[in-house]
Amino acid sequence: MNQEAKGEAKGEAKAEIRNFIRHIIDEDLASGKNGAKVATRFPPEPNGYLHIGHAKSICLNFGIARDYKGTCNLRFDDTNPVKEDIEYVNSIQDDVRWLGFSWSGEIHYASDYFERIYEYAVELIKLGKAYVCSLNADEMRKTRGTLTEAGTNSPFRARSVAENLDLFTRMRAGEFEEGAHVLRAKIDMSSPNVNMRDPVIYRIRKAHHHRTGDQWCIYPMYDYTHCLSDMIEGITHSICTLEFEDHRPLYDWVLATLKTPCHPQQIEFSRLNIDYTVMSKRKLLELVKDKHVSGWDDPRMPTIQGFRRRGFTPASIRDFCERVGVTKKDSCIEYGLLETCVREDLDKNAPRAMAVLRPLRVVIENYPEGQAGEVSEEFDVPNHPQRPELGTRKVPFSRVVYIEQEDFMEVPEKGFFRLAPDKEVRLRSAYFIKCVGVTKDAQGRVSELRCTYDPATKGGSNPPDGRKVKGTLHWVSEAHALKAEVRLYERLFAVPNPGAGDTDFLKQMNPKSLEVLRDARVEPSLAHAALESQFQFERQGYFSVDRVDCKPGQLVFNRTVTLRDSK
Repeated sequence: MNQEAKGEAKGEAKAEIRNFIRHIIDEDLASGKNGAKVATRFPPEPNGYLHIGHAKSICLNFGIARDYKGTCNLRFDDTNPVKEDIEYVNSIQDDVRWLGFSWSGEIHYASDYFERIYEYAVELIKLGKAYVCSLNADEMRKTRGTLTEAGTNSPFRARSVAENLDLFTRMRAGEFEEGAHVLRAKIDMSSPNVNMRDPVIYRIRKAHHHRTGDQWCIYPMYDYTHCLSDMIEGITHSICTLEFEDHRPLYDWVLATLKTPCHPQQIEFSRLNIDYTVMSKRKLLELVKDKHVSGWDDPRMPTIQGFRRRGFTPASIRDFCERVGVTKKDSCIEYGLLETCVREDLDKNAPRAMAVLRPLRVVIENYPEGQAGEVSEEFDVPNHPQRPELGTRKVPFSRVVYIEQEDFMEVPEKGFFRLAPDKEVRLRSAYFIKCVGVTKDAQGRVSELRCTYDPATKGGSNPPDGRKVKGTLHWVSEAHALKAEVRLYERLFAVPNPGAGDTDFLKQMNPKSLEVLRDARVEPSLAHAALESQFQFERQGYFSVDRVDCKPGQLVFNRTVTLRDSK
């Protein structure tokens, strides 16, 4: 984590974020470049769900457009029908909206421009800057050279313009099988930049496209399509991650060779890497397809949908992306910073509730027994200790309550201030209770406690005699508590850099990344909690109502984050 991020994680005041991209834009605006306008775009490929790294790009591109009163397009670079799906298109739109952004005008698709992009390819052929190559993939690979050795010209590089136009037309008409021909830009096979060694710009793909159907059987390559789509949309600043830096010469070559009406500026920044995660789409897809996780939205996944289902807030994700900053230097951010961001947001905004995850039955022997189904007593409990405007809720109390198993110790260790035989504790907002008996099951495990209460401590106040207790426990009434399933999530991987070197990243998964508690009890105020709503379960952590599995009569909560960093 960089020093700026560390300082902000501790709660220091944040200054206005200025980075090298904004400095470039400031200079462009000052000089009148691009007609003093700013137009960005967020251009995902619809071949998977977005992850936290994409969130950084979303915040950057849409944030720049917002702050400079410009525009930001949402464009799907849908050039590979084999890997694309409308499910991904819909999820990406949902992610952008959830993060709090909206795109300018209608959604754009590279497929909207297929005809124009094809015409530009024809123009390149006519200019003698593109040719149809009939080498197969292995043969082409052998001619590409290496990082230290120049490539060699394809034997088809010298085809005439007329022959190339004829072959390319027939490729479009579907006369050839996949792999028979490709269209390559004619640049420089001796270039030190391998991306400039006559890159493929069109290939045959006889696959159904989610938008154009079977209209096309040839599809443009991403690098060729991307710059033309930017140009067609009038983008001024084409912001992308650092791995595209070596592709920028091709971006500029295509636009300069075609002498297009405008020439967007490609600017690269470092991608977001977080420890204990994988960001590769291939690896994320493998996790999903091989059922190592429940799906793209599994709360352990680093996808935006996963973080959302786990209970992270849009504000916390935006805050995290702001704190990590925008630089040219690759780095790996500590997962703890992300947890800090959501913890700080939920601490301020999440209402409180009481939930007992591993119940231990407590019978208060001297408390009056009420009638069946009768509410013996109710306490007004604040929904937030520092925000009175969030109001209070009524929490019922009765002769039998549940506390956490870990809040009782038959032989207390030094420094244990919770319940033990002959020891007294406070039940939050209720009464002082004292343990006077212990019941065990056939295996010798504590199954029930017998306690007494002090009526003079109503509301959890100190008694008239001035005695105090050090332990305050959360609780729920047995007669009124609701049964719930609670899922405790940890990091998906057990090591900071899964898959480093030749290691199989799947073998580094954390076997304790999920614990499911099916016998938890929560206070009755949560009966109708809205899906995705967040709460602080007192003394337990921050939890969210699961947006998928929670149904009427079936409460399911996901732990978002613990109350404090335990790493």
